[in-house]
Amino acid sequence: MIRPGSCYKLKVADNSGRVPQRGIAVPEETKGTDPVSPEPSSPAGAPVASGEGAGSGAKASAETSPSSAAPTVPAPSAPAAKAEAPSAAKPAGPVKPAAATTAAKPAEPAKPAAAPATGEKPAPAAAKPAAPAAKPAPKPEGPKPEPWEADLITRLRSQYGSGIKEASTYVGQKYLVVDSSIVYEILLHMRHDELFDYCVDITAVHYPKREAQFDIVYILYSFHHNQRVRVKTQIKDGEHLRTAVEIWETANWLEREVFDMFGIEFDGHPDLKRILLPDGWKGHPLRKDYPILQQDQEWVHINLGIESGQ
Repeated sequence: MIRPGSCYKLKVADNSGRVPQRGIAVPEETKGTDPVSPEPSSPAGAPVASGEGAGSGAKASAETSPSSAAPTVPAPSAPAAKAEAPSAAKPAGPVKPAAATTAAKPAEPAKPAAAPATGEKPAPAAAKPAAPAAKPAPKPEGPKPEPWEADLITRLRSQYGSGIKEASTYVGQKYLVVDSSIVYEILLHMRHDELFDYCVDITAVHYPKREAQFDIVYILYSFHHNQRVRVKTQIKDGEHLRTAVEIWETANWLEREVFDMFGIEFDGHPDLKRILLPDGWKGHPLRKDYPILQQDQEWVHINLGIESGQ
């Protein structure tokens, strides 16, 4: 019988099929005349039968004989089992209590939100509650008209008295407000006595809720004094004014425009007719009671041959 832990050599056949007769190295413990056999597992002190020893020795001799077959190679799984044995035999370390481990670890900080995939819009952040709106600061006061004190105003007031209703300056612009009954006389005085030799413009403003609905504005300029003055007067709807063509010839076209856009007539004008819209047009577009999309459908149909020009 082979003793565990002994070293043996295998017999390998050559190309002729013969097994070379080589001696097998026998460990030191097996040298001698008597074969070595394992001690019987009988109880201590019990005699061992002579037959068992002899039989075991013969069996061991037969296994080690040169003419006997080669021993079977052990299965490759045996070393793996042997290698795993030490790890299984190793005692496990002390196990820490789960509660103590959990209590010892500090709370992990919250992880940032995962970045959105390519092409995806990030989710909008939660809107913060709006702060209470602060009270708006009071708007600064705009410019206001200031009294206009000058030698011109003194002369006019001394001559026309209460007919000069107002003399003011507003952001550097000087103006007079006069009664409509004396407006022609004021214009004549400004042209000949005060040397305002150029009538720049004549226009009007419509205030439909006011009793005197129209402001008529004459813008005059003096080359001699290099000064500009506005002369204003107020009239009711349907009232006429005297033409200023006799004072400034340029008033001809300026008064025609006022008539065309507002419907105000100037007595004594040499050719008072429309200047922007065609003759026969109904209505005056710059009056506040004239709708912005209104047009003379009758004139459009007769003169253009269509139902509407819009």
